[in-house]
Parts: sequence; structure tokens; C-alpha cells
Amino acid sequence: MIRATIIARTLFALGVAFGLTSGWATGAAADEGLLERGEHVFRAAGCLSCHTDFARGGRELAGGRALKTPFGTFHTPNISPDPATGIGAWTDEDFLGAVRHGVGPGGAPYYPAFPYTSYTLMRDDDALALKAYLFSRPPVVRENTPHDLNFPFNLRFLMLGWRLLFFNEGPFEPLPDASEEINRGAYLVDALAHCGECHTARNPFGAVDGSQYLAGNRDGPDREIVPNLTPDTTGLAGWSQADIVYLLRTGFRPNFDNVQGSMAEVIKHGLKYLSDADLKAIAAYLAAIPPIENTLPTRR
Repeated sequence: MIRATIIARTLFALGVAFGLTSGWATGAAADEGLLERGEHVFRAAGCLSCHTDFARGGRELAGGRALKTPFGTFHTPNISPDPATGIGAWTDEDFLGAVRHGVGPGGAPYYPAFPYTSYTLMRDDDALALKAYLFSRPPVVRENTPHDLNFPFNLRFLMLGWRLLFFNEGPFEPLPDASEEINRGAYLVDALAHCGECHTARNPFGAVDGSQYLAGNRDGPDREIVPNLTPDTTGLAGWSQADIVYLLRTGFRPNFDNVQGSMAEVIKHGLKYLSDADLKAIAAYLAAIPPIENTLPTRR
């Protein structure tokens, strides 16, 4: 009887231990999967290249990068998980409010230099996976640098009217009658990589001009000339899917010239990490959008 009791207790203990271990393993696998998904969004969204001041030796995600525009100079904020100077104290609701609705934790509207006008299309689960990944990165103590904007753009309350006129909240709606690959590319281009924020011209109020969707921009970030991505002869006509994938992976065009400026950073720190399926989907979508003629100078 005693021996049977000991055996029973031993089996029970082993069962409890196995159950706890299995639960831990399942939880760890779930956390790992969440962080992998978050890193995918992080790379596609180009967070590192905008929120790290590489030119001045800034630390990862600590912000401070100056972004020159016709409206003045924006300085990107600290999005490391430092609770005092970064976003470490943000709740899920705070993060979704910023990314998908364009408002800070205190309710102040963001300027569209932060591309929430595209991120609003992001699915909540992708946004929260991104938050989890950002919170897994090293915290950095660095106070944000104030923007240096021209009058009247330095009056933030004017953004309330701007939002009424130009901000269309998501979520992403799949394209009817389009293939799964093209819809995947549309989500990557429009919601995550926010290509239109740079590759589409803006109106005098700083809103993207939908009639010139991805047709290039003479006055892009840092006053760069941003090329036409539509399948027009002034854009990507003649480029194969493999050509586009190769550029997004390596930074080299079909003629072996390499991209420069902010696009080089976007590829180096973001797009080159995406899967072949992702890059092929982007290429398929770009080939499917309407061609728009827009002759742009190659250099300013």
C-alpha cells in the first residue's frame, strides 16, 4: 500500500511538472512567434531607418533624426521602450491610438510626417506584434528634440482641421477580383511599407495627392526626388518581377546602378529582410496599379 502511494504521488508530480513545462514551452513558443511577427512588421515599416540617427551615431530607435520638408524640419521621436523618454509606459490602447488613429497618449494629433495616414490600414494584431517587438529592444534614455516648423505649421491644433479634410481611417480593404498575391502586395505597400508617403506628390497642405498615387515626388523627404513606381514608361515599365525583387533585396537597379539616400536605408535596414514571397507580392502589386506618366529629373 505504501509503495503504491509513493508511485501514485510520483506519477502525479511528474504529471504536474510535465504540464507546467508544456505550458511554459507553449507560452515561450507563442511569445517567440509574436516577436517574429513583430520584427516582420518592424522591417517592412522601416522603423529603424527613421527612428535612428545613424548620421550622428545615434542609438537604435532613440530618435533624433532630422527630416527636412517644405514645412520645416521634423525630428523623429524616441520609440525605444524607455518608460520616461520613449514609449515604454504606453499601453496597447496608446500604441493603437498612435499607429492607427494618429493621436498621442494625451490625445494630441500627430503631424503626418509620422505616416499614420498609411499605418491606419494596419491590422490591430500586426500593430500589437510591432509593439511587442519594440518593447523587446534595449531602452534608450533620450529626450525628444522639438520640431522646427514654419508658421503656421507649428500650430499643432491646426491638425484637427487637417485630419477632417485629409485623414481617412482604415482598416485595409482587400482589392476586389485581385489575386491573393496582389492583395498581399497591396497591404505591404500601402499599410506597412507606406510607399505612397514618399512616392506620391503632396498638395500644398501636405496631404498625399491620390491622383498621383506612387507616380513619384519632386519634393520628397530631405528634399529628395523620389521616383515613379507605376508601370508607366517614366516609371517601372519594362521591369520584370525579378528586377523589382532584386532592387528591394540588394539596392541595385537592372542597369546595376544602385539607389541612394533614404531608399538605400529603407532597403538596408528593412526591406532586404522580407521573404521572397513578400517581395514578389510587392512587385506583383506594383505591376497591377494604373500607369501614370510623370517625368522627373534624376538629380536635384
